[in-house]
Amino acid sequence: MPAAHPLQETDLEMALRHVIEAEVRVMRQRALAARLAPWGGQTAELAEALLADFQATLEAHRAHLVRLLPPQG
Repeated sequence: MPAAHPLQETDLEMALRHVIEAEVRVMRQRALAARLAPWGGQTAELAEALLADFQATLEAHRAHLVRLLPPQG
């Protein structure tokens, strides 16, 4: 696969980086949402909604990574 990014990473490397970055984002948001939950209110609700969005994005990144992996077997 030719490098398609100024950092000279392959599409597979980029997809893996996206998954790793999204996993970190989800972990941080999950912790933030947990800290806000006891107080409730709109801020806690928005934190949970954003967490759901981040989780959906992570799943999309994972699916992209799987599509780029070479077939096994």
